[in-house]
Amino acid sequence: MVTRPAPPLRYSIADDLRARIITGRLKPDERLPSEAQLAAQYRVSTPTLRNALAVLQGEGLIEKVHGKGNFVRRRLHQVTYVGGGHMAVDRNVSRSTLRVTVRMTKTRARGELASLMKVPLHSPLTEFLCVGYEGESPHSLMRVYVPRDLAPITLQAEAPCWGSVEAALAEVRPALADTSEKVHARLPTRSEAAVLRIGTTLAVLAITRVSTDITGRVAEVAHLVLPGDRTKALFTTQRMTTERPAQR
Repeated sequence: MVTRPAPPLRYSIADDLRARIITGRLKPDERLPSEAQLAAQYRVSTPTLRNALAVLQGEGLIEKVHGKGNFVRRRLHQVTYVGGGHMAVDRNVSRSTLRVTVRMTKTRARGELASLMKVPLHSPLTEFLCVGYEGESPHSLMRVYVPRDLAPITLQAEAPCWGSVEAALAEVRPALADTSEKVHARLPTRSEAAVLRIGTTLAVLAITRVSTDITGRVAEVAHLVLPGDRTKALFTTQRMTTERPAQR
């Protein structure tokens, strides 16, 4: 008879916490005991306990809020990316719970960004870091880069929707004429996972959008990151039809 080795402790701990969440003993938005308390409860080291929490973060069951601790993740509504930087949320979501925080900083074009912008290295740019929220839970992260001379002087630090940000940009640049988008799935960087409050093992939908204006200049490059467990993408293609000449 072959004896199978016991599963690693992190999975046993994750199984127990998962069961407590699923059965309602740990409720949505409830703060878990501190990592030190949980490590003592399960009689394991803090690194082992953190590995167990990482399993649940990867499953989207808990989220870590910097400086506050680990919380049971509320069931979040679906986000649909429909192209061009536009997102639609579940009809059941109250618009009053949606908001976007915006942070504007000066930066320089480096590496791939300079290539996408089609500008020399170290050209002056303005970066807009935009994080979308449903209630207190983040659902999207977008970094928008524009040439410094096309950036608004000021921008509200918080807006009710993405449209407010787009409107502010549209006021100081020519109309956009063409947009191309590249979409792929990948694991998040540590900074992306921290902002979105997800585990580093949960795949994200990463979208790179390049927009040119009517003069042919690249007016905007945007990097959008969406959690893979609550996002779907919808693209609509309009086909051109050519009329046949009438036969005589």
